[in-house]
Amino acid sequence: MCFGVRDAIALARQEASEASVTILGQLVHNEQVVQSLVREGVRFAETPSAVTTATVLITAHGASQKRIEAVRAAGHRVVETTCPLVHAAHRALRGLVADGFHPVIIGQRDHVEVRGMTEDLVEFDVVLSEEEVAQLPTRNRFGVVSQTTQPIERVRYLVACIRERFGSSEVVFRDTVCQPTKLRQNSAEALARRCDVVVVIGGAKSNNTRELVNTSLRFCKRVHHIQTANDLRTDWFRENDIVGLTAGTSTHDDQIESVEKVLQALLLSNGTPQLL
Repeated sequence: MCFGVRDAIALARQEASEASVTILGQLVHNEQVVQSLVREGVRFAETPSAVTTATVLITAHGASQKRIEAVRAAGHRVVETTCPLVHAAHRALRGLVADGFHPVIIGQRDHVEVRGMTEDLVEFDVVLSEEEVAQLPTRNRFGVVSQTTQPIERVRYLVACIRERFGSSEVVFRDTVCQPTKLRQNSAEALARRCDVVVVIGGAKSNNTRELVNTSLRFCKRVHHIQTANDLRTDWFRENDIVGLTAGTSTHDDQIESVEKVLQALLLSNGTPQLL
């Protein structure tokens, strides 16, 4: 797990040990982590109106000031578990807007992190493809940031597309892709280049995990996204395969260790002893 996720989970558990708390949305995109917190008494709500506890936790993905103030206005105590690198992305975006740039966010339009970045803005654009860049209206000045879990290669490519399409406009890019994401992407590429099969562990809704799958698929044809050891299938592996194992930044260590143990046993029984 990256430090932002670890800290968010630790703070949620600390708060829950002292009083009833509600997390607004999913703390992290990992079902196993969420279920563990539920067993410890943590409640979850998708909207402020559904909250029944005095204390409300903002997720690691962050939230807009408008949303946070709405929760406070309803009489709740607000505790932010927002990753510091998400806070940094918010600050970078606010700075560009304050300097007069039209904000463009590279990311998933409906992702909770992107909504948190945009809900305070009067106008903005969100893009994730060359086709969406082609639909941007002309502006004199563009300020570009990214969802923190986007692959940096995609982000740089789309920034280049914006600069090429709007050659007479000023385009300023602030790199807000987090370092753990960059390192994990680089490691996934290096791993996939060496392997016949890659197994990626992470939540079904985890963007950084899906991006690890996509990166691995560029260099390895057989890639499988799982959440737990129960998802493993014997027929995925052949004799003498080299198998790689990696995980998203919101995947708990216990989850990884459980998969690794089962996978090792499965591969040994299948005549495939090489696990990287």
